[in-house]
Amino acid sequence: MTIPSPSISAPVADLSDEAGRALACARHVLEAEAEALRALAADLNGAFTAAIDLLCDGPAKRSGKVIISGMGKSGHVAAKIAATLASTGTPSFFVHPAEASHGDLGMIGRSDAVIALSNSGETPELADMVAYTRRMGIPLISITGRHPSALSDAADVALVLPALTEACPHGLAPTTSTTAMMALGDALAVALLERRGFTASDFRLFHPGGQLGRKLLKVADLMHGQDRLPLVGPATPMAEAILEISSKSLGCVGVVDAAGRLAGIITDGDLRRHMGADLWSRTAGSVMTPTPKTIAPTTLAIEGLRIMNESAITGLFALDADKRPVGFLHLHDCLRAGLA
Repeated sequence: MTIPSPSISAPVADLSDEAGRALACARHVLEAEAEALRALAADLNGAFTAAIDLLCDGPAKRSGKVIISGMGKSGHVAAKIAATLASTGTPSFFVHPAEASHGDLGMIGRSDAVIALSNSGETPELADMVAYTRRMGIPLISITGRHPSALSDAADVALVLPALTEACPHGLAPTTSTTAMMALGDALAVALLERRGFTASDFRLFHPGGQLGRKLLKVADLMHGQDRLPLVGPATPMAEAILEISSKSLGCVGVVDAAGRLAGIITDGDLRRHMGADLWSRTAGSVMTPTPKTIAPTTLAIEGLRIMNESAITGLFALDADKRPVGFLHLHDCLRAGLA
């Protein structure tokens, strides 16, 4: 008999009192934070678009950066927002407010912009940074849970969270407020990404490692180059075509016309289908499969893998705009790159 594994969605009545209370508490936290995000989305207004305009018209046009700062839990959120902005095409980094008061203000230039986070809007450690931005004419965006407050009053654009209740039973531990701040930071990053036309190719530039980087590899990154391409003309005797298949070790040979355009392909399967006493007297053009599946070098390699899987083939010629072979993507290349 198979005993089902415990599920996190199991009814509280099926669990011990202690486990049931833990699940009830967890669900309360998640529901409270989900409700806060719904309220935040409904509460967005012109201040958000003003922040996007300021960031695009400021650092984006002046080759500047976006500096994010906050103290305590807000500081951890600020560091994450800075990382998200940087990875989506907005140069950004985190500056600790206490360190800023001891020399790190020098990291902030006149062409930059600052986003300061404080749920209360009264964080004293931010005072020196705020004063610096006002003195140097550096744009300041605040994210606070209170308005008016010292921080929101000083900012050029004040992003104010809706009235939120922390998920902590004492209403003290930063939970709902930090979730809302982080989500608002994500919203800023994605809105900036769209405004600037940030593409998947741009994304890959900042994410070369890991599974994400592999998924964004292009055919040109994995394909065998022109010096490795097995190519023959239509009039080539099959004996020579088979030698070309063997010498290049890609399991096929491409047949190109007089202009160098790909006219067909001969694979191991084509050889088996035409196996007979007259094979050696035939030409490549008479054995080839015409108009084979191909791909562009600029296509994502994972798309090439999909084509190969759906067509039950092991390789694709990569063609330039004039239909001339410039590379060859093999199934094994995709496997070695970890795409499958």
